[in-house]
Amino acid sequence: MDGQLIAFTGVAAGMVAMPGADFAVVVRNALDSRRAGVATAVGVAGGLLVHTALAVAGLAAVLVAVPTLFGAVQLLGGGYLLYLGVRALAAAFRRPAATTDRPADPAAAPADGPRPAALLGTTQSLRQGFLTNALNPKAPVLFLSLLPQFVPAGQPALPRTLLLATMVVAMALVWFPAVALLVDRLGSWLRRPRVARALEATTGALLTALGGILLVELALA
Repeated sequence: MDGQLIAFTGVAAGMVAMPGADFAVVVRNALDSRRAGVATAVGVAGGLLVHTALAVAGLAAVLVAVPTLFGAVQLLGGGYLLYLGVRALAAAFRRPAATTDRPADPAAAPADGPRPAALLGTTQSLRQGFLTNALNPKAPVLFLSLLPQFVPAGQPALPRTLLLATMVVAMALVWFPAVALLVDRLGSWLRRPRVARALEATTGALLTALGGILLVELALA
């Protein structure tokens, strides 16, 4: 039994499931529609694929070693999170606290309650998920420091890191769509105007805070 592989599975699962910008954007878009949430989740996994591929190829080391390049990624990542956060906050403030938009005939209402028309397209959602993850400047540092620790001494590094990278992406492809589907499943409650407004405001505040932290760190560097 490969003890290091088992340990990596636990570490990687915790890393993928940890609430952060990826989680917030998936939840926020899943409130719009199931399709938007799942597309965002797949986009997040695509961003992770980029980071893990760069780590395997050794290009992430170049990104970390060149301060100007790393700073540019941090600026783009922080700015994009700030943009998504401000948009979510604006949408939360525009969202009515209550609604009278109910079907006249209760029998005509869907089983999980009335759903608003979806605003996000699949391509837009996929792009948001991908960019949220791919522009995270901390990910290259994380993978560069994490993956080598789980390559046994004397074992070829490339096949092992490819395996570890594949595991991370596979976990993301399970976890984030599951989050999106759970949000959609709870839609009758989460889409109640007051709950949806509070949840959108919370995710917007989280994304804004994360983006602001990245930009402040860049300014202080």
